[in-house]
Amino acid sequence: MISNPDLELTHAALASSTLSHGLKVFGDRWTVQVMLSAFLGIRRFDELQSYSNIPRPTLSDRLRSLVQIGVLKPRLYQEKPPRHEYHLTRKGLGLYDATLMIWAWEKKWGQRAQDLPKTLFHQTCQHSFSPELCCKACGEKVSMKDLDYRLVPNARLHHQPMEGLRAPRMSGREATEMRLGLRVDRWSLLILTAVVLGCHYFDQITQALAIGPKVLSRRLSDMVEARLLQCETDAHDARRRLYRLTPSSRDLFGYIVCLSTWAGESHLHETSSIRPRHRACQHSFSPMVACDHCHQSLNPWEVSFPSTHGKSA
Repeated sequence: MISNPDLELTHAALASSTLSHGLKVFGDRWTVQVMLSAFLGIRRFDELQSYSNIPRPTLSDRLRSLVQIGVLKPRLYQEKPPRHEYHLTRKGLGLYDATLMIWAWEKKWGQRAQDLPKTLFHQTCQHSFSPELCCKACGEKVSMKDLDYRLVPNARLHHQPMEGLRAPRMSGREATEMRLGLRVDRWSLLILTAVVLGCHYFDQITQALAIGPKVLSRRLSDMVEARLLQCETDAHDARRRLYRLTPSSRDLFGYIVCLSTWAGESHLHETSSIRPRHRACQHSFSPMVACDHCHQSLNPWEVSFPSTHGKSA
């Protein structure tokens, strides 16, 4: 039996969440692709463009935005003509947990595994590893089902309505192959979060996100096609459809919670309105991405991998 969420509270919490505001920066595939490339050591404009196939004007715009918010810093490597490399700043390095989670998802569910490191090697324990999401308080491995949530809207972040956001339709190929676009798109991740918070019906999601019915219908169709959502007929009312998470969308939870935490701690310096609690240890949940061999937290300078772009990494 599906319970009815408090839709007014859920809307206020989503609108003022660090996730929603963080996705204003990292809510499109090109921005995320630039950051993933930076962690792979791809720093020069032509290399970034060649590796990720981002249109040159779009790449220029995304690099400018990432420099402006302080996650990348340009360094001159050639004077005539002037050319720059783009290096991760301390703030940018804070996105490493989110990056590891999206890499792990891609290896399991995506179509771009050939573009990613085949193995990750933790120099601290001298073992190959897979990243796992853990509770920082108790160190235990955590999945979405291990948490519950308290909603406390943050008035300081509840200023900009979500209605003005663009939600372009993904191509059929992109939706089917579940490439970067659909799964890191701002609306898609907010829809998944609304479902996590108990909004399973069309009208509930519409109200929780203040999203237009036509836009939502189109986006839900894309997400069902990409197997990020499962659409079912309501057992109590055959006229209604409900939406549930799938195994692949549940595995996106690590990316969502790591990005939300980074946005609150490093970008916005605000507490999120969506506050998860780890039921096992009874502490507020703060994510830690750890090595599955030694169970220690991971830093980018402690991890090596085979190059995917013709340079040593």
